[in-house]
Amino acid sequence: MTIKELLPELRDLPRADKIRLIQFLAAELAKEEGLSLLQVEETYAVWPSFDGCEPANALLELPVVDSWPTST
Repeated sequence: MTIKELLPELRDLPRADKIRLIQFLAAELAKEEGLSLLQVEETYAVWPSFDGCEPANALLELPVVDSWPTST
């Protein structure tokens, strides 16, 4: 099957399947390059940082600005 034949089918995929396809293609390209990525369809444990208040406190100490600078 050629890319020309695949594109209309890919456009009709649901959003979640498009994301899975992107993940699959990225993993395949990484494998070809000898890189190690997270595996598609795998689950990984994530540990929250309960002592992560320091970054939030640093943000709270930043000065408040009324508007973003504009380029002239």
